[in-house]
Amino acid sequence: MSMPPQRDMRAWVQSGYGGVERLELLTVPRPSPGKGEVRVRVSTCGVNLSDWEFLTGSPFYARLAGGFVRPWRSVLGSDIVGEIDALGEGVEGWKTGERVMGDFVMTRGGFAEYAIVKAAYCNRVPLELSDEVAAALPQSGGIALAGVAGAENGVRFLINGAGGGAGPIALHLAKARGAIVTCVDRGDKLDYLTHLGADQVIDYETTDFAGTGQKWDLILDLVATRSAQTVARALAESGRYQAVGGSVSTLLSLMGGSFFYRAGGRQIGVLAVPSSADVTADIARRAVSGELKPLLDDVFPLERCDEAIAKVGAGAARGKVVVKV
Repeated sequence: MSMPPQRDMRAWVQSGYGGVERLELLTVPRPSPGKGEVRVRVSTCGVNLSDWEFLTGSPFYARLAGGFVRPWRSVLGSDIVGEIDALGEGVEGWKTGERVMGDFVMTRGGFAEYAIVKAAYCNRVPLELSDEVAAALPQSGGIALAGVAGAENGVRFLINGAGGGAGPIALHLAKARGAIVTCVDRGDKLDYLTHLGADQVIDYETTDFAGTGQKWDLILDLVATRSAQTVARALAESGRYQAVGGSVSTLLSLMGGSFFYRAGGRQIGVLAVPSSADVTADIARRAVSGELKPLLDDVFPLERCDEAIAKVGAGAARGKVVVKV
């Protein structure tokens, strides 16, 4: 297969674990796709909390997945949207120029002008979706869709960390299904969450939802910091708590608590979020139909990608932040 001449590209390169000072916008060789891979000319890439975790190497599981001492992957960015620019050996069913999207969290590379991704994880972008909306969907949409399972008519549903990328999507899905939704985030996001339809809002800077005496049937915790014993106090009989991320000690407490509290009918554990082309395709279909609605907070140019990652890492985003290449 003939390949176009190799040129350079711009990419945000991570030199090690730390803050955004470990990122630098450099000119580097444009990579070539290997067997089963395609090269994508990146249009837009969503920014996720996982990007901040892979940058800082914290929580510890980020190092287990991304490199113990140094990052295995030097370019972050997993929710990639763009056009196929070149095909690797053995790739069938795709052609150059096709517009694709996907959740490439294990390979990353989206904060650059070109990215190498597995063809098996690619999806065609529906014509109805803009590049910015498509980039806001894969990871956050997957978390939200999995997290609202059981949030049906009359169910008391709490979302902790509701103001970021996945929270507003989960709020919209839960309200559409008839759930009574409580949103927890910092004070400057509460009016925003009320406007989106939250039935109740709680400022985590002044109030611990687990200490209010209220009970919820379903809790989706996007910023897990509490032990199983603490969150159990906020669960109704037969209630379910699901965490996304958190420190190793917190996750171990939650997994241990899952056995202790199950006997009493309450479920406590970590939300398993699948990542595949089929999942992304389902999320995209739901976005086209209007069932699933991502909210864009800000679109940063590639030159300010470090600012975009810092904003998400600080918990300052109201909705989804994306980088436009």
